[in-house]
Amino acid sequence: MKDLIGIKELLKEDIESILSTASSFKDVLKRDIKKVPTLRGKTVVNLFFEPSTRTRTSFELAEKRLSTDVLNFSVPTSSVVKGESLFDTVKTIEAYGVNFIVIRHQSSGAPHFIAQNVSSSVINAGDGINEHPTQALLDAFSIIEKKGSLKGLNIAIVGDILHSRVAKSNIYLLSKFGANIRLIGPPTLIPDMTGHKVEVFYEMDEGLKDVDVIMMLRIQIERQGKGFFPSTLEYFKNWGLDMRRLKLAKKDAIVMHPGPMNRGIEISSDVADSEQSIILNQVTNGLAVRMAVLYLLSGRSENA
Repeated sequence: MKDLIGIKELLKEDIESILSTASSFKDVLKRDIKKVPTLRGKTVVNLFFEPSTRTRTSFELAEKRLSTDVLNFSVPTSSVVKGESLFDTVKTIEAYGVNFIVIRHQSSGAPHFIAQNVSSSVINAGDGINEHPTQALLDAFSIIEKKGSLKGLNIAIVGDILHSRVAKSNIYLLSKFGANIRLIGPPTLIPDMTGHKVEVFYEMDEGLKDVDVIMMLRIQIERQGKGFFPSTLEYFKNWGLDMRRLKLAKKDAIVMHPGPMNRGIEISSDVADSEQSIILNQVTNGLAVRMAVLYLLSGRSENA
């Protein structure tokens, strides 16, 4: 592959290769010296048109751990504010001889457009309400780390499914590996899922019974407009995860969240900070997964 644009296009074997490589890099990250010369001489541009803490930091740290030269593109101080098109921006960047372009953009399909117009490898760090492939990969890695496999697990994805690129990428990935997917949320925030092997629940208590994994989603106020639910207080009352609801799942169920969390809206603090929460594990695993993606896209076959 030249690019990582989405999970939908990947074969199961591609995903397995990424996760296996990520496991090797996680071992590297346990060493005293965590930096390796694997991609020395390569250059990466992080092109973020939307705010990000976890994804951008994770990619930058992964790039530096692999010894690449890193350039962080700042939209507010770039020619974009002068009206430069996305096409001209990426062609200018490519002219510097960069090897990778990591892009987050508010428009669905932007990474696909860029990949078609540059020879650099393009990695989708989130495009509109379409996909967020590396998040789904790190989520899968984190689940397998705790549960051993994805096949046959009952996995509940809870919240704003309609606007969530994380949900879409996870649905594509988990379906490829035989997980049983439940979508839980308000009727206004769950789209038509015809063609997908998922169960839809509008009642939180019913949907959480006997699940192995609870994947909470952020309420994306910035994408929603108004009218999807009465209030954040009402939302938490009906679809927030608290200790009482957590007990409806299996005793060894794990809790996940892609971040940033809205405590008291999507998830209570006692659940977020509980022993069943693997939210911080997800952050750690994101680094190994993104190192694996960069490594594999570079076309190198040496062991890390």
